[in-house]
Amino acid sequence: QVQLVESGGGLVQAGGSLRLSCAASGSRSSIRTMGWYRQAPGSQRDLVATITSYGSTNYADSVKGRFTISRDNAKITVDLQMNSLKPEDTAVYYCNVVTGPYHYWGQGTQVTVSS
Repeated sequence: QVQLVESGGGLVQAGGSLRLSCAASGSRSSIRTMGWYRQAPGSQRDLVATITSYGSTNYADSVKGRFTISRDNAKITVDLQMNSLKPEDTAVYYCNVVTGPYHYWGQGTQVTVSS
C-alpha cells in the first residue's frame, strides 16, 4: 500500500505559476513511475506528466515547455512546476504512482487559472 499526500494548487491569474508537490508513504520501495494527472469538470482524467525512477519524463503536448516534473528518489516525492498557466489548465490535479501492476492516487488538489 502507498499513501499519497498532495500540496500546492490554488487560484492564480493567467500567465502565473504554481508548484504542486506529492509525498509518498507506505511501501515506497516498490514505486516505479510517478506522475500527475488532471481532470476538468465533465472531462476524463488525463495525463499531465510522468517521470520514471531513472528520470525519464513524458509530458502531454498541451503542457510541454510550460510544466516541469521532478522527483526526489530519496524522499519519494514528485513535484510539478507549472509556469505560463492558462485558463484551460484549470482542473483537479492528482498525484499518481505505479508499483508493478498497481496505481495509487492522491486525493486531488484544485488548480484554478483565471483569465
